[in-house]
Amino acid sequence: MIKTIVKPLLALYIVAYAPAASSDWRQPDPANLLYMHLPGGEVILELAPGFAPKNIANIKTLTREKYFDGLAVIRSQDNYVVQWADPAEDEDNAKPLGSAAATVPPEFQRPSDGIKISAIESRDAYADIVGFVDGFPVGSDGEHAWLTHCYGMVGVARGNAPDSGNGTSLYVITGHAPRHLDRNITLVGRVISGIENLTTLPRGSGEMGFYETNDEATPIISVRLGTDIAEEDRTKIEIMQTDSAEFVDYVKSRTFRTEEWFVEPTGRIEICNINPPTREID
Repeated sequence: MIKTIVKPLLALYIVAYAPAASSDWRQPDPANLLYMHLPGGEVILELAPGFAPKNIANIKTLTREKYFDGLAVIRSQDNYVVQWADPAEDEDNAKPLGSAAATVPPEFQRPSDGIKISAIESRDAYADIVGFVDGFPVGSDGEHAWLTHCYGMVGVARGNAPDSGNGTSLYVITGHAPRHLDRNITLVGRVISGIENLTTLPRGSGEMGFYETNDEATPIISVRLGTDIAEEDRTKIEIMQTDSAEFVDYVKSRTFRTEEWFVEPTGRIEICNINPPTREID
């Protein structure tokens, strides 16, 4: 038995298990990674094109054309979300979209055919089935599947119209899991590294955590696709495969807590209590 330090988002957990086969861990596709650079550090997002291909295609176009460079984090709401967008309040001063689409159809859910959910045992309030697909938390009713609003998930901000989000404004869940938003907003991925550079931002003093002045906002230095970064400059990350026997053991270890500290292990778990272990490699 060995002890390996794994890093699910921010918190460090020490998990004891036998050496894992290389097939138990995966390296994310650089084409589906966004590297966001803030004054406080780097945030890496992994996109989930299997669930929101049209929105993600538009986000990639915006990123390649450097739309996000020079924009800002405009909102930090306590126990809820951090959001970034163009801080310009009127269309006349808004940053041009370049070749990106101004309107993108919502992708709140997709048919469950063609995907394999690594289900967990959970009496979920919002879905009949919950589990993971390629490391992303998923809910399903048997006919449709959707990404779930767990900590670290990335969504496309929108107004009242379902198609009013186009990826120019994105948010990350930085507090409790607002699962009531499932199937009402397009989720496009999750943060796999550097979420502390979002959660520690000053809270906005305006309604819903919006910053009331541009001076409060945190500038975005740049956002780049992994494929547009030289390989030697990319952060090397591995994520535990959520369809592996190793992950099954990990979920059991989080469900049935045997550490000395626990007086009464619950023997239960829910989807947002599980972050697939992530580790940086040399």
